[in-house]
Amino acid sequence: GLTSWLRVFSLYQAASMEEGNRSTVSEFVLLGLTKSSELQLLLFVIFLAVYGATVLGNLLIVVLVACEPQLHTPMYMLLGNLSFLDFCYSSITAPNLLAGFFLQAQIISYGVCVAQIFFFHFIGGIKIFLLTIMAYDRYVAIFHPLRYGAIMNQAVGGGLVGASWAGGFIHSIIQVSIIIQLPFCSPHELDNFYCDVPQVIKLACVDTFAVELLMVSNSGLMTLLGFLVLLVSYSVLLAKLSTCSSEGRAKALSTCASHLTVVTLIFGPCIYIYARPFRSFPMDKAVSVLYTVVTPVLNPVIYTLRNKDVQLAVRKLRKLHL
Repeated sequence: GLTSWLRVFSLYQAASMEEGNRSTVSEFVLLGLTKSSELQLLLFVIFLAVYGATVLGNLLIVVLVACEPQLHTPMYMLLGNLSFLDFCYSSITAPNLLAGFFLQAQIISYGVCVAQIFFFHFIGGIKIFLLTIMAYDRYVAIFHPLRYGAIMNQAVGGGLVGASWAGGFIHSIIQVSIIIQLPFCSPHELDNFYCDVPQVIKLACVDTFAVELLMVSNSGLMTLLGFLVLLVSYSVLLAKLSTCSSEGRAKALSTCASHLTVVTLIFGPCIYIYARPFRSFPMDKAVSVLYTVVTPVLNPVIYTLRNKDVQLAVRKLRKLHL
Protein backbone atom coordinates (compact mmCIF):
# COMPACT_ATOMS: atom_id res chain seq x y z
CA GLY A 1 0.00 0.00 0.00
CA LEU A 2 0.98 3.66 0.35
CA THR A 3 2.93 3.00 3.58
CA SER A 4 5.23 0.42 1.98
CA TRP A 5 5.69 2.66 -1.09
CA LEU A 6 6.76 5.57 1.16
CA ARG A 7 9.10 3.27 3.10
CA VAL A 8 10.84 2.22 -0.11
CA PHE A 9 11.07 5.87 -1.22
CA SER A 10 12.65 6.89 2.13
CA LEU A 11 15.25 4.10 1.79
CA TYR A 12 16.03 5.31 -1.70
CA GLN A 13 16.44 8.93 -0.50
CA ALA A 14 18.77 7.83 2.29
CA ALA A 15 20.92 5.88 -0.15
CA SER A 16 21.11 8.79 -2.59
CA MET A 17 22.08 11.23 0.20
CA GLU A 18 24.91 8.95 1.28
CA GLU A 19 26.24 8.87 -2.27
CA GLY A 20 25.53 12.54 -2.99
CA ASN A 21 29.16 13.58 -2.70
CA ARG A 22 30.27 11.42 -5.64
CA SER A 23 31.26 13.03 -8.92
CA THR A 24 28.40 13.59 -11.33
CA VAL A 25 28.20 13.90 -15.10
CA SER A 26 26.70 16.81 -17.02
CA GLU A 27 26.02 14.95 -20.26
CA PHE A 28 25.35 11.49 -21.67
CA VAL A 29 26.40 9.76 -24.89
CA LEU A 30 23.66 7.99 -26.85
CA LEU A 31 25.06 4.90 -28.59
CA GLY A 32 22.19 4.83 -31.11
CA LEU A 33 20.42 1.95 -32.80
CA THR A 34 23.37 0.44 -34.68
CA LYS A 35 26.96 1.22 -35.62
CA SER A 36 26.92 -0.99 -38.71
CA SER A 37 27.84 1.27 -41.65
CA GLU A 38 26.10 -1.12 -44.06
CA LEU A 39 22.76 -0.76 -42.27
CA GLN A 40 22.86 2.91 -41.29
CA LEU A 41 21.90 4.48 -44.64
CA LEU A 42 19.15 1.92 -45.31
CA LEU A 43 17.67 2.33 -41.83
CA PHE A 44 17.88 6.12 -42.10
CA VAL A 45 15.82 6.10 -45.32
CA ILE A 46 13.26 3.67 -43.87
CA PHE A 47 12.78 5.52 -40.58
CA LEU A 48 12.77 8.94 -42.27
CA ALA A 49 9.89 7.72 -44.46
CA VAL A 50 8.09 6.27 -41.41
CA TYR A 51 8.52 9.49 -39.42
CA GLY A 52 7.38 11.60 -42.38
CA ALA A 53 4.25 9.45 -42.74
CA THR A 54 3.64 9.75 -38.98
CA VAL A 55 3.80 13.54 -39.07
CA LEU A 56 1.64 13.89 -42.19
CA GLY A 57 -0.95 11.27 -41.19
CA ASN A 58 -1.45 12.44 -37.63
CA LEU A 59 -1.43 16.18 -38.37
CA LEU A 60 -3.92 15.59 -41.20
CA ILE A 61 -6.32 14.02 -38.68
CA VAL A 62 -5.78 16.88 -36.21
CA VAL A 63 -6.58 19.44 -38.94
CA LEU A 64 -9.65 17.49 -40.12
CA VAL A 65 -11.07 17.14 -36.60
CA ALA A 66 -10.47 20.84 -35.92
CA CYS A 67 -11.85 22.18 -39.22
CA GLU A 68 -14.66 19.80 -40.21
CA PRO A 69 -17.92 20.49 -38.28
CA GLN A 70 -19.14 16.95 -39.00
CA LEU A 71 -16.25 15.62 -36.90
CA HIS A 72 -16.96 17.81 -33.86
CA THR A 73 -18.12 14.85 -31.74
CA PRO A 74 -16.60 13.28 -28.60
CA MET A 75 -15.35 10.24 -30.54
CA TYR A 76 -13.42 12.34 -33.06
CA MET A 77 -12.22 14.67 -30.33
CA LEU A 78 -10.62 11.62 -28.68
CA LEU A 79 -9.16 10.46 -32.01
CA GLY A 80 -7.83 13.95 -32.73
CA ASN A 81 -6.15 14.00 -29.33
CA LEU A 82 -4.65 10.57 -29.96
CA SER A 83 -3.24 11.73 -33.30
CA PHE A 84 -1.72 14.84 -31.73
CA LEU A 85 -0.17 12.69 -28.99
CA ASP A 86 1.23 10.24 -31.56
CA PHE A 87 2.81 13.12 -33.47
CA CYS A 88 4.41 14.43 -30.25
CA TYR A 89 5.42 10.96 -29.04
CA SER A 90 7.24 10.13 -32.25
CA SER A 91 8.85 13.59 -32.45
CA ILE A 92 10.41 13.14 -29.00
CA THR A 93 12.48 10.13 -30.11
CA ALA A 94 12.60 9.91 -33.94
CA PRO A 95 14.95 12.91 -34.49
CA ASN A 96 17.46 11.29 -32.10
CA LEU A 97 17.13 8.00 -33.95
CA LEU A 98 17.76 9.63 -37.35
CA ALA A 99 20.67 11.77 -36.15
CA GLY A 100 22.31 8.75 -34.54
CA PHE A 101 22.87 7.12 -37.95
CA PHE A 102 25.38 9.83 -38.91
CA LEU A 103 26.99 10.88 -35.60
CA GLN A 104 29.87 8.92 -34.13
CA ALA A 105 29.07 10.22 -30.65
CA GLN A 106 25.63 11.70 -30.06
CA ILE A 107 26.00 13.80 -26.93
CA ILE A 108 22.93 14.92 -24.97
CA SER A 109 23.14 17.21 -21.94
CA TYR A 110 21.80 16.14 -18.57
CA GLY A 111 19.03 18.77 -18.67
CA VAL A 112 17.86 17.80 -22.17
CA CYS A 113 17.94 14.12 -21.19
CA VAL A 114 15.71 14.75 -18.15
CA ALA A 115 13.37 16.88 -20.29
CA GLN A 116 13.14 14.08 -22.85
CA ILE A 117 12.24 11.59 -20.11
CA PHE A 118 9.58 13.96 -18.78
CA PHE A 119 7.86 14.57 -22.12
CA PHE A 120 8.21 10.94 -23.20
CA HIS A 121 6.41 9.66 -20.10
CA PHE A 122 4.01 12.61 -20.02
CA ILE A 123 2.75 11.86 -23.54
CA GLY A 124 2.91 8.09 -22.99
CA GLY A 125 0.90 8.35 -19.78
CA ILE A 126 -1.79 10.46 -21.47
CA LYS A 127 -2.07 7.86 -24.28
CA ILE A 128 -2.68 5.05 -21.79
CA PHE A 129 -5.49 6.96 -20.07
CA LEU A 130 -6.91 8.16 -23.39
CA LEU A 131 -7.10 4.63 -24.82
CA THR A 132 -9.06 3.58 -21.73
CA ILE A 133 -11.49 6.46 -22.27
CA MET A 134 -11.84 5.46 -25.94
CA ALA A 135 -12.81 1.92 -24.92
CA TYR A 136 -15.55 3.37 -22.69
CA ASP A 137 -16.68 5.64 -25.54
CA ARG A 138 -17.02 2.65 -27.91
CA TYR A 139 -18.96 0.70 -25.26
CA VAL A 140 -21.50 3.50 -24.89
CA ALA A 141 -21.75 4.00 -28.68
CA ILE A 142 -22.36 0.30 -29.39
CA PHE A 143 -24.71 -0.63 -26.54
CA HIS A 144 -26.42 2.69 -25.72
CA PRO A 145 -26.61 4.43 -29.11
CA LEU A 146 -29.77 6.36 -28.25
CA ARG A 147 -28.26 7.73 -25.04
CA TYR A 148 -24.77 8.24 -26.46
CA GLY A 149 -25.23 11.99 -27.03
CA ALA A 150 -26.38 12.49 -23.44
CA ILE A 151 -23.72 10.28 -21.82
CA MET A 152 -20.73 11.32 -23.94
CA ASN A 153 -21.42 14.98 -24.64
CA GLN A 154 -18.72 17.58 -25.34
CA ALA A 155 -18.40 18.58 -21.68
CA VAL A 156 -17.93 14.99 -20.50
CA GLY A 157 -15.49 14.25 -23.33
CA GLY A 158 -13.47 17.39 -22.59
CA GLY A 159 -13.39 16.56 -18.87
CA LEU A 160 -12.16 13.03 -19.53
CA VAL A 161 -9.45 14.28 -21.91
CA GLY A 162 -8.38 16.85 -19.30
CA ALA A 163 -8.22 14.11 -16.66
CA SER A 164 -6.02 11.97 -18.94
CA TRP A 165 -3.59 14.89 -19.38
CA ALA A 166 -3.50 15.42 -15.60
CA GLY A 167 -2.86 11.70 -15.07
CA GLY A 168 -0.01 11.74 -17.60
CA PHE A 169 1.57 14.74 -15.86
CA ILE A 170 1.43 13.12 -12.41
CA HIS A 171 2.88 9.88 -13.79
CA SER A 172 5.75 11.71 -15.50
CA ILE A 173 6.59 14.11 -12.68
CA ILE A 174 7.03 11.14 -10.32
CA GLN A 175 9.58 9.62 -12.73
CA VAL A 176 11.52 12.86 -13.09
CA SER A 177 11.47 13.71 -9.36
CA ILE A 178 13.23 10.40 -8.69
CA ILE A 179 15.70 10.70 -11.57
CA ILE A 180 16.94 14.20 -10.65
CA GLN A 181 17.93 13.06 -7.15
CA LEU A 182 20.28 10.36 -8.46
CA PRO A 183 24.04 11.02 -8.71
CA PHE A 184 25.58 9.77 -11.97
CA CYS A 185 29.15 8.66 -12.57
CA SER A 186 31.24 7.64 -15.54
CA PRO A 187 30.89 5.76 -17.82
CA HIS A 188 28.02 7.91 -19.07
CA GLU A 189 27.00 5.99 -22.19
CA LEU A 190 23.32 5.17 -22.77
CA ASP A 191 22.84 2.08 -24.94
CA ASN A 192 19.79 3.46 -26.71
CA PHE A 193 18.81 6.14 -29.24
CA TYR A 194 16.97 8.31 -26.66
CA CYS A 195 16.97 8.92 -22.91
CA ASP A 196 14.68 6.65 -20.94
CA VAL A 197 14.40 5.56 -17.35
CA PRO A 198 15.83 1.99 -17.55
CA GLN A 199 19.10 3.06 -19.25
CA VAL A 200 19.59 6.22 -17.16
CA ILE A 201 19.02 4.46 -13.83
CA LYS A 202 21.73 1.91 -14.65
CA LEU A 203 24.31 4.76 -14.72
CA ALA A 204 23.55 5.91 -11.17
CA CYS A 205 26.28 5.70 -8.51
CA VAL A 206 23.89 4.26 -5.92
CA ASP A 207 22.26 0.91 -5.35
CA THR A 208 19.21 1.22 -7.60
CA PHE A 209 17.09 -1.65 -6.26
CA ALA A 210 14.66 0.66 -4.45
CA VAL A 211 14.58 3.04 -7.43
CA GLU A 212 13.80 0.22 -9.86
CA LEU A 213 11.03 -0.99 -7.55
CA LEU A 214 9.50 2.49 -7.56
CA MET A 215 9.75 2.80 -11.34
CA VAL A 216 8.29 -0.66 -11.98
CA SER A 217 5.41 0.10 -9.60
CA ASN A 218 4.83 3.41 -11.41
CA SER A 219 5.33 2.71 -15.12
CA GLY A 220 5.12 -1.09 -15.21
CA LEU A 221 2.14 -1.52 -12.91
CA MET A 222 0.21 1.35 -14.50
CA THR A 223 0.79 -0.07 -17.99
CA LEU A 224 -0.11 -3.62 -16.96
CA LEU A 225 -3.27 -2.56 -15.14
CA GLY A 226 -4.28 -0.35 -18.07
CA PHE A 227 -3.80 -3.23 -20.49
CA LEU A 228 -5.81 -5.63 -18.32
CA VAL A 229 -8.64 -3.10 -17.95
CA LEU A 230 -8.76 -2.62 -21.74
CA LEU A 231 -8.57 -6.36 -22.37
CA VAL A 232 -11.51 -7.00 -20.03
CA SER A 233 -13.44 -4.07 -21.55
CA TYR A 234 -13.08 -5.34 -25.11
CA SER A 235 -13.80 -8.91 -24.02
CA VAL A 236 -17.10 -7.73 -22.52
CA LEU A 237 -17.82 -5.81 -25.73
CA LEU A 238 -17.17 -8.87 -27.88
CA ALA A 239 -19.26 -11.10 -25.61
CA LYS A 240 -22.24 -8.73 -25.78
CA LEU A 241 -22.02 -8.33 -29.56
CA SER A 242 -23.86 -11.65 -30.00
CA THR A 243 -27.07 -9.77 -29.16
CA CYS A 244 -26.65 -7.30 -32.04
CA SER A 245 -27.90 -7.63 -35.60
CA SER A 246 -25.53 -9.19 -38.14
CA GLU A 247 -24.82 -5.82 -39.81
CA GLY A 248 -24.24 -4.03 -36.51
CA ARG A 249 -22.19 -6.93 -35.21
CA ALA A 250 -19.84 -6.87 -38.23
CA LYS A 251 -19.25 -3.12 -37.88
CA ALA A 252 -18.68 -3.34 -34.11
CA LEU A 253 -16.36 -6.35 -34.51
CA SER A 254 -14.29 -4.40 -37.03
CA THR A 255 -14.04 -1.46 -34.62
CA CYS A 256 -13.11 -3.64 -31.63
CA ALA A 257 -10.54 -5.63 -33.65
CA SER A 258 -8.80 -2.46 -34.86
CA HIS A 259 -8.76 -0.99 -31.35
CA LEU A 260 -7.40 -4.22 -29.85
CA THR A 261 -4.63 -4.26 -32.46
CA VAL A 262 -3.48 -0.77 -31.46
CA VAL A 263 -3.82 -1.52 -27.75
CA THR A 264 -1.66 -4.66 -28.08
CA LEU A 265 0.98 -2.86 -30.17
CA ILE A 266 1.22 -0.06 -27.59
CA PHE A 267 0.90 -1.94 -24.32
CA GLY A 268 2.81 -5.12 -25.22
CA PRO A 269 6.21 -3.41 -25.73
CA CYS A 270 5.64 -1.08 -22.75
CA ILE A 271 4.96 -4.02 -20.44
CA TYR A 272 8.09 -5.75 -21.79
CA ILE A 273 10.26 -2.67 -21.10
CA TYR A 274 8.86 -1.36 -17.79
CA ALA A 275 7.22 -4.26 -15.94
CA ARG A 276 10.48 -6.11 -15.28
CA PRO A 277 13.88 -5.43 -13.65
CA PHE A 278 15.95 -2.96 -15.67
CA ARG A 279 18.35 -5.39 -17.32
CA SER A 280 19.55 -5.25 -20.92
CA PHE A 281 18.26 -7.82 -23.39
CA PRO A 282 19.08 -8.18 -27.11
CA MET A 283 15.51 -7.30 -28.15
CA ASP A 284 15.29 -4.05 -26.15
CA LYS A 285 16.17 -1.64 -28.97
CA ALA A 286 13.91 -3.36 -31.50
CA VAL A 287 11.00 -3.22 -29.03
CA SER A 288 11.73 0.47 -28.35
CA VAL A 289 11.61 1.22 -32.09
CA LEU A 290 8.28 -0.60 -32.35
CA TYR A 291 6.38 1.48 -29.80
CA THR A 292 8.15 4.84 -30.26
CA VAL A 293 8.43 5.05 -34.07
CA VAL A 294 6.35 2.34 -35.76
CA THR A 295 3.11 2.34 -33.71
CA PRO A 296 2.41 6.10 -34.11
CA VAL A 297 2.31 5.70 -37.91
CA LEU A 298 -0.16 2.80 -37.68
CA ASN A 299 -2.69 4.56 -35.46
CA PRO A 300 -4.07 6.97 -38.10
CA VAL A 301 -4.64 4.07 -40.51
CA ILE A 302 -6.13 1.65 -37.99
CA TYR A 303 -8.27 4.09 -36.02
CA THR A 304 -9.26 6.92 -38.30
CA LEU A 305 -8.38 6.97 -42.01
CA ARG A 306 -10.55 3.87 -42.69
CA ASN A 307 -13.54 5.73 -41.23
CA LYS A 308 -16.13 6.88 -43.80
CA ASP A 309 -16.69 10.25 -42.12
CA VAL A 310 -12.96 10.96 -42.16
CA GLN A 311 -12.64 9.85 -45.79
CA LEU A 312 -15.48 12.21 -46.71
CA ALA A 313 -13.77 15.05 -44.83
CA VAL A 314 -10.50 14.32 -46.68
CA ARG A 315 -12.31 14.50 -50.04
CA LYS A 316 -13.94 17.80 -49.05
CA LEU A 317 -10.59 19.23 -47.97
CA ARG A 318 -8.99 18.11 -51.23
CA LYS A 319 -11.76 19.69 -53.33
CA LEU A 320 -11.51 22.91 -51.34
CA HIS A 321 -7.79 23.27 -52.02
CA LEU A 322 -7.94 22.10 -55.62
